[in-house]
Amino acid sequence: MASSGDPRPLVSVVVPTYGRPTLLPEAAQSVLDQTHERVELIIVDDHSPEPVGPALSELDVGDRASVTCIRHERNRGANGARNTGIEAANGEFVAFIDDDDYWYETKIERQLEAFDDPDVGLVHTGERYVTGDRVNHVLRPTVRGDATEELLCGAPFGTFSTLMVRASLVERVGLPDERFPCWQDREWPIRLSTACRVEAVDEPLVDHRMADHEQISDDLEVKRDVAYPLFVETFRPLAAEYGRTTVRKMIASRATVVASAALKTGHYDDARRFALRSIRSWPLAPTPYLLLALSLGGRPAFSAAQWTKRSVVRHFR
Repeated sequence: MASSGDPRPLVSVVVPTYGRPTLLPEAAQSVLDQTHERVELIIVDDHSPEPVGPALSELDVGDRASVTCIRHERNRGANGARNTGIEAANGEFVAFIDDDDYWYETKIERQLEAFDDPDVGLVHTGERYVTGDRVNHVLRPTVRGDATEELLCGAPFGTFSTLMVRASLVERVGLPDERFPCWQDREWPIRLSTACRVEAVDEPLVDHRMADHEQISDDLEVKRDVAYPLFVETFRPLAAEYGRTTVRKMIASRATVVASAALKTGHYDDARRFALRSIRSWPLAPTPYLLLALSLGGRPAFSAAQWTKRSVVRHFR
């Protein structure tokens, strides 16, 4: 990855996209509107049904950024698209934004400030989870420093759209693992954190748009049958370096994620099974007990819980 004599670092921003021509331009423009003045935008079209080039024709690029669009000849998934973008990047730093997300204009600038510490290799930011004009949740980062054990054990962490990494760290640790169909924003940060310190910008500088369109992260079968066993197999040896407790917490955290997905999609048997697996692995965490109770109550219990949550949120909004 190349560098230049310009004292302002070049930041390469990778946008994996597939079949979202109406959403992509706003995500791309939010990158081009950054206050930082040297940006390389790399859009990787993961073999969308229609090429995304025409959707980008009205971008306001200005004279501070460049835009490159690469199209895959076959679909390789989000991590495959990210890897193509990383391999094409020339920047000292590499950041990512999903094609339906949005960056606030100071995101790159604020993250670069955190890289003043040469031991920091990964910086993430706060994030708003939004549906339309409604803010569902604001995640303010807490993971900092030597973060590997926290990440293994399921500490809250943002999506790929919050991440910026040193290009030199990617060269040492490797690319995102294309075997993972989901949990990609957990797998790679864990590996990156083994070789650097992690820093965070508290402000929510990303809007993660939670639309109704189907995404692979919504696929229970993929989480249950592919991602869960792959994650445990991949990271059990690393977790074991921190001790048996860390292994148990790691397994419990991933089982809890599967149980929650099963509950939301009405697969109550799977929800019970993975909630119990989580409890057996680490019985001190409260969430699996709630998921187990809701799964035992079936659809009426889960619907009542959802109604109560929405009512509380409306009351305190």
